[in-house]
Amino acid sequence: MRFEFFGGFLPGYPRGAVLRKGLGRIGAEVVECRFGAGLKSWARHPLLLLDAFRRGLLRPEGAAAGRCLFVPEFCAKDVPPARLLASLTARPLIFDPLAARYETKVIDWGWGRPDSPGAWWNFQIDRASFALADLVLADTTAHKRYYCETYGLSPAKVEVVPLGYDDDVFRPPAETELLSRALRPGNGFQVLFFGSFLPLHGVEIIVEAARLVWLRDRSIRFRLIGEGRTSAATRAAAADLANIDFSGRVPMTELARAAAAADVCLGIFGRTAKTRRVVPHKIFQAMGLARPVVTLRTPAVEEFFAHDKNIVLCDKPDPESLARAVLELARDPGRRERIARAGFSLVRREFTPEAVARRLAGFAADHFGPAFALSPPAPGGDR
Repeated sequence: MRFEFFGGFLPGYPRGAVLRKGLGRIGAEVVECRFGAGLKSWARHPLLLLDAFRRGLLRPEGAAAGRCLFVPEFCAKDVPPARLLASLTARPLIFDPLAARYETKVIDWGWGRPDSPGAWWNFQIDRASFALADLVLADTTAHKRYYCETYGLSPAKVEVVPLGYDDDVFRPPAETELLSRALRPGNGFQVLFFGSFLPLHGVEIIVEAARLVWLRDRSIRFRLIGEGRTSAATRAAAADLANIDFSGRVPMTELARAAAAADVCLGIFGRTAKTRRVVPHKIFQAMGLARPVVTLRTPAVEEFFAHDKNIVLCDKPDPESLARAVLELARDPGRRERIARAGFSLVRREFTPEAVARRLAGFAADHFGPAFALSPPAPGGDR
């Protein structure tokens, strides 16, 4: 079984990186045909096809040999040349958009009016890429429903493979010390957000929640790690607050250490429609570190997690709801420990690289034949 990743993707982006690691762990061969993430598509496509030739991807060994082309996240423009290559070599084509271009750029980011030429063009790119693929992946059922309703896809063509997380990076320092840092005196209480400050993250709500918390408990501090579209406005809004610290982008290993040292990690709190369809990497990653997570209650989150069992959910995307959740957790270390342990157990069972890769391979076998079938996992878990 071989998955041939094709496109101008970023090799370190967590979605694709987790899938490639997981596929390798379950015994699949992974080939990367990657070129020119920063190039315009008209310049990148011939270089990608040349690289495919050099790597022997033009040999007509398709589904019967357990080989497929895989176009990863954010590479919708690379689906057409992948379709050409797949058709020439009898390979099935899987597309994992993670998010549609129109959904992200127009609806979530507000780049132009929905009836603008740019919006129309991004919608057409999405529609073509979905139509050309043999199988489309979604990270949540809510996202699958959006793809089917918006682009007219058959539900049979879309399968749900959740994001998962890299358990080599996001793992507790020692499993015997889960939540012990929360019980150590003198360390203060730290609430951590990390991310790329997208509109769906709702970081402005985190800032206002920190303001409310400051009025009630000045021992609680907030740390925000990352940079992005809303970071400048967020820093300006927090200029008068003494309980917020900002850090720019940090390496993944340093991010994991910072999250492991936090008492509570935050998910997303945005008011955009996309917020209700996604479960971001940061939730799985924080749970992999045995940190209790607070995030907005959405249909997507409730596909995988349950309030007060393995996560804490805010019913509304507003500062008061978040501030109340943080204060309650700060005052109840036993509840933090119980929720964090349950979240950790869940993600170690269902969202490791092996777990999501087995899910992907299972769908490939269902759609393309027994050459993609795997033996059952060994008793006792994925690793």
